[in-house]
Amino acid sequence: MGDDKAILAVIDPTADEQPALERGAWLAAALGAQLAVVAFDYDQQLADGRFVDPRAAAASRRNLLAVHRQKIESWVERYRKQGLRVDIDVLWGHPLDRGVLRLVHDRRPLVVVKETRYHGGLKRAFFSNADWVLVRRCAAPLLLVKSRRPEAAPRVLAAVDPMHELDKPADLDRAILALSTELASAVQGRLDVFHAFDPAPAIASAAGSLTSPIAIPARELTTSLERAHRAALEDLLGGYSIEPSAVHLEEGVAAERLLSLSRTLPADIVVMGAMSRTGIARLIVGNTAERVLDALPCDVLLVKPPGFTAPMD
Repeated sequence: MGDDKAILAVIDPTADEQPALERGAWLAAALGAQLAVVAFDYDQQLADGRFVDPRAAAASRRNLLAVHRQKIESWVERYRKQGLRVDIDVLWGHPLDRGVLRLVHDRRPLVVVKETRYHGGLKRAFFSNADWVLVRRCAAPLLLVKSRRPEAAPRVLAAVDPMHELDKPADLDRAILALSTELASAVQGRLDVFHAFDPAPAIASAAGSLTSPIAIPARELTTSLERAHRAALEDLLGGYSIEPSAVHLEEGVAAERLLSLSRTLPADIVVMGAMSRTGIARLIVGNTAERVLDALPCDVLLVKPPGFTAPMD
């Protein structure tokens, strides 16, 4: 966890609603942490001084940031009255993701909280380029906040992969469970655990081809796979006191089953791994995460493997 024991809320000072600020304050109060609020602004004309006198541009930048700070101060006053420690930074910089990554590198916050717009009618979230960069490169746990607020007793759904079919390191599952357990306890909620197995590839492999008989009956293969996955899941959860009814082992494609379960429960926060791998000059996110991030109707808390670092530009 972070040295500062702070929740870093990244907000847009020009927006009418501030879900990231609200959720960040909620989380900071639950964890007994400080709330660090940060906002960025940037205007090319004021930055390069080509169309404005440099001294006038500098003064305009200071005035603009001061207006933002004054507005944020008014927003956080009620949290301070509730006893929450709140620190505010209003910074000049572009792009936003680079500024956030530098703050994460320097401050090592417990969690970074950022709003992601969710369009209920389309049942999808629209992720900005900054969102995707943070998903891939933010070393701290990243809470992407959507429009639906958690219930009084929130349901935290931890998505794990104990068979490591997606080449995830074992310590990532442990990090997911540790953070999920701490979060559920802090917010006085309930912890559910999800894992899915898909027998289709094994059945297809056993069949050999469309004209060949299946060497092992599909039902037998499915039962064997389920036993193996259940044993691995039980081994992973051995050190946790989780009710059997809260452990969900489902058959099917992981992304599809996770989306279905998150709506059925319903989940307030899904905690999942963002397993980043170094590619050709880029980082990519694990398959399940990429397929469900924009479709989940609730908040998503993304966890990197312990020791993960992203190169600074």
